[in-house]
Amino acid sequence: MRADAARNLDAVLGTGARLLARDPGTSIAAIAQAAGVDRRTVYRRFPTREALMAAVHTAKLDACEEVVARARLDEAPVAVALHRYAEGIIAATRKWPVDLRQVQDAEARARLDGLLGRLDAFFERAVREGAVRPGLPGGWARALLVHLTTLASLEMPELTPERGADMVTRTLFTGIGGAAGAE
Repeated sequence: MRADAARNLDAVLGTGARLLARDPGTSIAAIAQAAGVDRRTVYRRFPTREALMAAVHTAKLDACEEVVARARLDEAPVAVALHRYAEGIIAATRKWPVDLRQVQDAEARARLDGLLGRLDAFFERAVREGAVRPGLPGGWARALLVHLTTLASLEMPELTPERGADMVTRTLFTGIGGAAGAE
């Protein structure tokens, strides 16, 4: 892909993510105008708003998978892995503010389910290591993490990703922490 075409694609995807997150009915023409490209440029790549939304979801999933890999949820100390994850996901969500619960494509849904499964496995490890107390309802810790990172990402723009991650990890460990997590 030529450099200008790559820039246009990035502009369309980023602008599409921002505008579609606010209003899923945003027109391709409005996205093209806000991205500074001709709408024909957008339509060549994305014949429908749904195709553009699918591409935005794919971009966000790519970013989330990268965050999970960098956080080393399987091997890094629980507090370190959680902070890395929160910091990365806050940045990714700010760049790609769309809600992945709206994913329609089966492949994208499978990728999302895989990410959520990795978070559940991380919290199972956190319970085994005493960082999170046992006995919480299934998926509770993960759901709380998702809500807290979304809060830090979209509703607290004054927080840097690092400060947001501090708040998320402190809130999680104080609210659901075990003996080791409360330290």
